[in-house]
Amino acid sequence: MSFKNLSFYFVIFHKFFINLTVSPFKICHTFLDSDMTASKPLNPSSFIKYVLVTETFSPEINGVAMTLGKVVHHLVEKQHQVCVVRPRQSIYSESLNEHSRHYDELIVDGIKIPFYRDLRIGLPAKNRLIKAWSLNRPDAVHIATEGPLGWSALKAAQHLKIPVISSYHTNFHQYSECYGVPWLMKCIARYLRYFHNQTSATLAPTRKLITHLSNEGYSNVGLMARGVDRKQFNPSRRSKALRQSWGVAKNDLVVLYVGRLAKEKNTHLVVEAFKKIQLVQQNAKLVFVGDGPLRASLAKACPEAIFAGSITGEELGAYYASGDLFLFPSVTETFGNVVTEALASGLCVVAYDAAAAADLIEHEISGLLVPFNQPSAFIEMSLKASNDVGLRKVCRTYAELSVASSDWSSVINHLEALLYQTVNASQHLSSEQAASRQASTEANRRLVI
Repeated sequence: MSFKNLSFYFVIFHKFFINLTVSPFKICHTFLDSDMTASKPLNPSSFIKYVLVTETFSPEINGVAMTLGKVVHHLVEKQHQVCVVRPRQSIYSESLNEHSRHYDELIVDGIKIPFYRDLRIGLPAKNRLIKAWSLNRPDAVHIATEGPLGWSALKAAQHLKIPVISSYHTNFHQYSECYGVPWLMKCIARYLRYFHNQTSATLAPTRKLITHLSNEGYSNVGLMARGVDRKQFNPSRRSKALRQSWGVAKNDLVVLYVGRLAKEKNTHLVVEAFKKIQLVQQNAKLVFVGDGPLRASLAKACPEAIFAGSITGEELGAYYASGDLFLFPSVTETFGNVVTEALASGLCVVAYDAAAAADLIEHEISGLLVPFNQPSAFIEMSLKASNDVGLRKVCRTYAELSVASSDWSSVINHLEALLYQTVNASQHLSSEQAASRQASTEANRRLVI
């Protein structure tokens, strides 16, 4: 979502919803600090009652929604009881249920985001969540977005002494430079740290980001990696018919970008790099998959490009596999699922040395890495890849191998283990506190007698 559209929201939210009399550097686990009814410890044969709180969810088209959709789908398949708390989105007014008795949704109010007519920011719902969770108490709450809905879910869970984990999906504070409001950067960074440090664990998608967050004062940061569906994304989906529809011959170069067409994705650099490529390869074709507020300006800058719009499913797999060179110049990613999808599809990927690319790409073997936020170097590396058929062939061979172990089932197994650990740790601490209070009460009673 556009940071410029959210800047006002962050300022107001920071001022009126957050009580900053508590230091943002303080690690707060208040949901463990008071009485809690002890229950039987969970073990791997037990089913978890899991609540996911998010402002974006499948089938909305973005990396966070896709990731959370995979998490929910796999947990439901394992027969855990899953409830998703989310705002109703305008084009998906019906419940996005998994057609399972193990899945439910709680739809809350939201407000529209300017220029993103299909998305809404969830409004605070603390009292409603307290009521719902008092009637049907979850074992754990997972908060995926840090807005007013996420904040109210955190407060509701703390009120009921329910253990909470969170996940770090978006570098909102880094968007400030993209949208000309750098004065917001420290404010938002401080709020995000304060929010996440009140949960028992903050999950990040790469080890490099874990190190960064830990150095920034985040506590208990753990890994929740990302998978890729290799049935959907693989080189065998390359389509001669699709390439012909783009007007390219067998040996013509197709440059591909998949993602949101927005300023924070640095998409104009894709056009700049392609213009340089065109000077050498006049028959090259640029294909954009995705939509966003910059579509019109990109079309004006490169009218010969193909704008396919938002595509999903097997068709998206065919678009990836039918390309030759994947350019991804974003400097605001926490991960970048499109990088794993492009690699799985056998594309030569050019990306900054950050997020998923830094974890998965071996330079000039499975792709090309560019020094972070160096536009001229990005263009130079794009030209190198476009002109070197041998290099692209090597990358095509090793790109798929680079994500061979990135399957969703192992990601969900890791999350499942963390949920068991979180719930049991909370119950154990609660039992110790209850025993300590009982012993103290008995001692005081004897003194009185």
